[in-house]
Order: sequence, then structure tokens, then C-alpha cells
Amino acid sequence: MRHQSYAYGLNHWLEDRDLQVILSHYWPSWKECAPELESFGLLAGADVYEAIYHIDHDAPPVLVMHDLDGRRVDRVRLSPVETRLLKEIAPMNRVPYEGGGWHHHYALGYLLADPGLYCVITITGQTAYAIHKYAPAHAEWKEKLLAGEMFGATWMTENQGGSDLGANTTVARPDGEVWRLTGDKYFASGAGLTDVAIVTARPEGAPAGPKGLALFLVPRLNRAGELNYRVRRLKDKSATRAVPSGEVELENSEAYLVGRAEEGIYYTLENLTVSRLANAVAGMGIAKKAHLEVMERVRRRHSFGRALQDHPLVRRDLVDMAVRLVGGTVLGFHAVEAFQRAWHERPPYSPAYHYARFLSHLAKNRTADHAAEITRLAMELFGGLGFLEEYAVARWHREALITPIWEGPSNIQALDLLETVQKKNAHEGFLAEFIPMLEKVGTVEAGWAREAIEKVFTDAAGLNPEELQWYAKHWVVQMADAAQVALLYRLAETGGERYSRLATLYAHRFLRGEEYPAWALQEPQVWGGAAQYEEARRS
Repeated sequence: MRHQSYAYGLNHWLEDRDLQVILSHYWPSWKECAPELESFGLLAGADVYEAIYHIDHDAPPVLVMHDLDGRRVDRVRLSPVETRLLKEIAPMNRVPYEGGGWHHHYALGYLLADPGLYCVITITGQTAYAIHKYAPAHAEWKEKLLAGEMFGATWMTENQGGSDLGANTTVARPDGEVWRLTGDKYFASGAGLTDVAIVTARPEGAPAGPKGLALFLVPRLNRAGELNYRVRRLKDKSATRAVPSGEVELENSEAYLVGRAEEGIYYTLENLTVSRLANAVAGMGIAKKAHLEVMERVRRRHSFGRALQDHPLVRRDLVDMAVRLVGGTVLGFHAVEAFQRAWHERPPYSPAYHYARFLSHLAKNRTADHAAEITRLAMELFGGLGFLEEYAVARWHREALITPIWEGPSNIQALDLLETVQKKNAHEGFLAEFIPMLEKVGTVEAGWAREAIEKVFTDAAGLNPEELQWYAKHWVVQMADAAQVALLYRLAETGGERYSRLATLYAHRFLRGEEYPAWALQEPQVWGGAAQYEEARRS
């Protein structure tokens, strides 16, 4: 890999001063875990890099449908490298249940970043989450999931509905100590790898729509030790090849009800919040991998008689990457902070929980935009080499392109956020937090951010439901952008002037639609990254 990636072999924790500044704000006690973070950062930059390249190019999961005796087993065969690595990183799911916090888990997810491996970890963690909160009778499964001895999954999507969970047709009927599920799950991540999955299904007689769905645990083997569901096939995907995604057929499959049937949709949305936050931090982690590649490239490569980083247009692109990267990362961890405060809650939830959901939609949606653009720009800055699959940077763009789709695309994020506003008044928490924050900053650019937030709700007043949906996606972006300006300014309080400069640049570009001001051209602490800022401050 050393001939195919500039970032290979680097410690991705030590190389990321911005992440350390952000975590110092939300998780000050990270310093107590510094040895673990440093060790994981080295793993992410070395063993993980080699493994994911090997899996992506040479050894994706393979579905083995029958054993030697002709019996259906529907089990995936993984590369031994992937098997060992998944076992090694599995403990990152334990943290929230053993006195740690979600900041810790998501910091490791950011450093891992690879969405194939992190998907396996996330869906396993989501299964453990559901058991922990709502199905304690299956604590033995939870412990095996957290230990890396079992894998979990979240199977919700069906062919006829996609993101419209209310259109699910999988039926559940009680049968003594268990339930029986019949139906198809069309995009089932972890298919063939999973030992127990959480699955949405509609109990017989339950109402139509999402509120009629219950949540169930479905083990791979039934009580008789027989295969409990079938994997029709694995999907041929552009990326995320480390996680086997397929189609699962449920036919009278044994299942165990999670919590109360009538609250199933709420448990499902909780689990989606867990994975949407993972999507947000992993998206920015992917972007950081591409950024590491680019920063070394523009220092090494020369054109027209000087280093790439000395060309004004290249510096402009580096500014764009830095603004998006730090803005998106701080927004992601701000959403994690809100979830940390509310994750123990159960239905009916408090305003704090609904606000955490609100922020998860902002973060998931906007970080996906940033990740896709940062990695696209990284390919462009590499030129022709950026389009070659033999080098690392091209794969990061392929991987980033899943982040706008997984866990609900932008239209779904907009609709779900609109629901938190109309039914839960979750925007009140947003206004109460961000308007005073921006007023305290007091700059012209902070004023633009405040005005952008206020304009969203002024424009929404009096619109009919169809018109509200029409504008909802634009409003999600506007609120996320205003929030990033505020959060970048607040980072400056502890992280230094670099972050107020990034806030100013973000406001010009994304709130006013202007080009970045040319003063950034001569500020390597802005376009060059946090390390350059520290160097400039020391000098």
C-alpha cells in the first residue's frame, strides 16, 4: 500500500488536530483514552488500509448457499483478513454500555471511516442497542454481539417501499413462545453474515402505515438448529464491499418481539438515529482520508514550475475542503452530543430526545453532501491518477457516494425533520440554542447565519403541506449551514482563530453563495490545515 497511498502508515489520530479540538469541546475526557485513540489511529492508517484495499479489489464476501451434504446454509465466506479485523475492532461497540459515551464510539467510527467495515460494526451495535433497551431477556445475545462473537443487522427496507417503511408487507403472527415472520427484505446489509437481526414486520390485524409496524429479533437458526431464513443473493455494489448486502426471504421464520408491538416504529427510529450519526461521522472520516491524500500530493507534485499548493486555484480548492471538512465534523459531533444526553429515554420522549433526532437529520444530510464533494475534489486534484482504481483516492470517492443514500436519502431526511417540527416542535430547541450562540458572536457573518435560520421559519409560516415539502430540503441545508457557522465560531473559543476564519469563509460560501474571499489565499493556517495553524501560531 505504501506505493498506492500517501496516507498509508500514518497515525490517523495524530494527523487529525481538528478532530482533537472538536472532541476537546464535546468530550474533554478523551485525554484519558489517548493511548487507545492513538493505537486505533495507527490501526486505521495501516492494517485497516491494507485490509479494505484487499477486500475491495480482491476478496469481497462470497455467498456459500449449500454445504457438502446439499443443505442450505446461506453463509458468507469472508477473507481471513476481514474476519480477524472485525474481531479486533468489535470492542468499539462496547463503550456506551460500560461507562463510556457515544462520543468515544463515534470518534473510533470516524477514524475507521471505511463504510463497509463500519456498517458491519454499526448494524451489530444497533442490534445490541435494541436488546439493551427493549429486549433484556436476550442479554446473552447482546454480550456476544458486543464481544464480536456474533454479528447483527437491521432489516427494514422492502422492494415495494424502499425508504417508505409504512409500505412494508412482511407479516408477523404469534405462535406460542415465538412469532412467525413471512416476507422479503430487499436491501439487507449483513446478509449471510448475521447471527441475529432486528426486523420490522406488521402483526396480523395491526393498522396500515408505519405505526402498525413492530420490531422483532430474528436469529439465523431456529430453536431446532435449522436455517431460519434464506439469502436469495448478494448485491453487486459500487463500494462498501466489506459488508455483504443481499436479499433475505422470511418464511414462517421464528422471531422474538422487541418491547411492545405498538411502539415498534419508535424503536426503529431510535435505531435509525444511531446509524444516521454513524453515517455522518463516517462520511467526514472518509473525507478526511481523501484530505490526507491530497495534502501530501499538493506538497510533492509540481506543475508550471512550482508546487501545486502554491497555485492560487489549488489553494482555493484546499480552502473548500477545509471549510467543509471541519464544519461537517463539528456538526456531526454536536448531534452526537445531543444524542448522548437523550439516548436512555423511552417512549414517550422528552423535547431533548426530539431535538437530538432533529439534529441527526441536519448532520446526516449535510455531511453526506460534504463527503461526496470533498472526495470528488480530491480525485480532481490528483488528476488522471485520481481516477485510477489502483490508488487510494478513487475508492474514497466511491465509498463517499453511499453516504447520501444510506439511512434515508436527502428527501427522507427533509421529511423526517419536517415531522419533528410539525409534531414535536423540535425546532424550538434549535432556535433556543443557536440564536443566542450567534448573537453572542456578533460578527456580520454570524448575523447572516441568524437571519438564515429566522428566514426558514418566516418563509414556512402559512404554507400548505405540499408547499412545506417542496421547500423542506432547502431548509434542511440552510439550517445545517447556519449551525456550522455557529459551531465553528464556538470552536474558536478553545481551538484558536483558525476556526473563526473557517466560520467566516463558510458563511460567505454557503449562506451568501459568494466565492471564498481572496484573503484566504495567503493564510496557510486556513487552507493548509490545523497543523499549519499551530506552526504559524508558535512562530
